[in-house]
Amino acid sequence: MAWNEPGGGNQHDPWSGGGRNGDKKGGGGNGGGNGGPPDLDEALKKFQDKLNGMLGNGRKRRGGAGGNGGNGGSTNAFALPGIIGVILVAIWAASGFYLVDQSERGVVLRFGKYNDIVGPGLHWNPPIIDDVREVNVTKVRSLSQTKSMLTQDENIVEVQMSVQYQVSNPRDFLLNVRAPEISLENAMDSALRHEVGSADMNDILTSGRELLASNVKSRLQSYLDNYGVGLTLQTINVESTSAPAAVQDSFDDVIKAREDRQRTINQALAYENSILPEAQGQAQRIIEEAEGYKESVVAKSQGEANRFTSLLTEYQKAPEIIRERMYLETMGEVLGKTNKVLVDVENGNSLMYLPLDKLANKSSAAAEGSSGMSRSELDRVSRQASDALSRSQSTDSSNSIRREGR
Repeated sequence: MAWNEPGGGNQHDPWSGGGRNGDKKGGGGNGGGNGGPPDLDEALKKFQDKLNGMLGNGRKRRGGAGGNGGNGGSTNAFALPGIIGVILVAIWAASGFYLVDQSERGVVLRFGKYNDIVGPGLHWNPPIIDDVREVNVTKVRSLSQTKSMLTQDENIVEVQMSVQYQVSNPRDFLLNVRAPEISLENAMDSALRHEVGSADMNDILTSGRELLASNVKSRLQSYLDNYGVGLTLQTINVESTSAPAAVQDSFDDVIKAREDRQRTINQALAYENSILPEAQGQAQRIIEEAEGYKESVVAKSQGEANRFTSLLTEYQKAPEIIRERMYLETMGEVLGKTNKVLVDVENGNSLMYLPLDKLANKSSAAAEGSSGMSRSELDRVSRQASDALSRSQSTDSSNSIRREGR
């Protein structure tokens, strides 16, 4: 028989919870206890009832007592705020996690007051209670300014300067000063004016720029330390220094004249350095020559004195021999310097001789001068030699020179 056949006791959906016999009470026709699959509509309806109960509607469950339904609604009325509170606490706790970058430091403020400084990494702080402000401590920041200032010699110069700095103390950088960059700019202006006002215009525009930058750096760092700004200077560069535009041309002429003057001085110093060592060398050479001449003269004089002493000793031993020897040496030295030729003729006969003096002079001149003589000079010497030979043949023996006895 079919399940929906009339007249039978099986008038139920085979998928419902009712049994085939239909003799069990409280089954309600749907959702019986025979273990069949539940009705989908019934399941949705039950879920809706539970949801309404949690929202506090107090709807009675189907088949339940009225008093029990009222107690369940009162209990569910307190469950919803608790769940919402748990969810809010979870969201609040999750929002407290934050990540600090490697180049940054986190300054923790608890109720607006400084509490701690955290390093790089993942951290947690209670939101709303703590406020974390991250500060980059590795970034090199820069600031530049151009100012017109009065120098010590009452001249006006324009100075363009740039500064590079880093944050060294995040707490001071955030809390001590409201605007650290503005404070740095004002302190830089003050330090620069102090140093420029203590120097001359020429030094600032020419050779004193490096010294100016060094002095400004030390003074500016002391200002920042006194203010507690939390900044550390890295470098300060004087980009340019110039006179005001109205007098720039005249100032350029002055600079050019000063450079010409310095160039002339440098040239004079270079000439001095080149000529002075040479003069000192010549002076030293003359001194050395004088010393050498002095030593030679002294040595020669001492040698002559020693020679005379030795000769005196020998003279005392043999006076005649020494006297004869001295006479011969003296006559040889005296006559050796004259161009006369002395001939000793014993028997009075005339002697023909060559012009030895002239030949000797010509030979010495030829040796000291050029390697050879011209043809005309050779002919002239030959003629002179022939004339001298002719005259010597006609001379008498009485014209010869005899040696005189002592």
